[in-house]
Amino acid sequence: MRDTEQEDDTVRKLLCACAIAWLAACSPKPAEQAKPAAAPVASSPATTVSTPAPSGDYTLDKAHASLTFQVNHMGFSHYTARFKSFDAKLKLDPANPSASTINVTIDPRSLDVNAPPAGFLNSLLGTQWLDAARYPRITFTSTRVGLIGPDTAKVTGDLTLHGVTKPVTLDVKFNGGYRGFAMDPHARVGFSAHGAFKRSDFGIAYGIPAAGTTMGVSDDVDVQIETEFNGPALQTSAPDAVKTP
Repeated sequence: MRDTEQEDDTVRKLLCACAIAWLAACSPKPAEQAKPAAAPVASSPATTVSTPAPSGDYTLDKAHASLTFQVNHMGFSHYTARFKSFDAKLKLDPANPSASTINVTIDPRSLDVNAPPAGFLNSLLGTQWLDAARYPRITFTSTRVGLIGPDTAKVTGDLTLHGVTKPVTLDVKFNGGYRGFAMDPHARVGFSAHGAFKRSDFGIAYGIPAAGTTMGVSDDVDVQIETEFNGPALQTSAPDAVKTP
């Protein structure tokens, strides 16, 4: 009986040793346990714009365009004004956006503000502010278009204001486009843009608040732009020409 118990004990020890050895063999190695997850692969930046609108020359659709700007007024509001007369010429290349260009001309005498007090508008157009008689044009000429997404770009250009030229960058969103259709037989594209600059950089420093106060009109100017452009005539031979906007 004792011999049988000893044999059973020996068998149990052998089975236990085998189980330990099997678990050790199946356990991950230290390097495998601490192996970090692979870093995600960064996607390549967009290099083209997806749109049925063709490349070519585009002119501003003035009925569907606005150019407004805001300045902080004494810390109480973001005072908003606009220019009613401006024009733009766009060369669009959706296959190579960096080759696209835009040239903008603004008439400062078209400044429009809400319910101006007597003499207020003349003051803004006078020598302390825009000095429109001496500087009758504001211009923006693009120098670089950098695509940062499938429908967004940073457009840097030379802004000439008050006789001074400085670089300004606009954040631009492409809102879409088409080749045209029966009731609008030419290509059309639309953009929204936003930019900012300091007016003192352009020699317009009147009324800027003293340091630590808001008593005056801010140095910072925020610009908002909404535009549509008309492009090349609709090519009726093009397959699946767009029939509705």
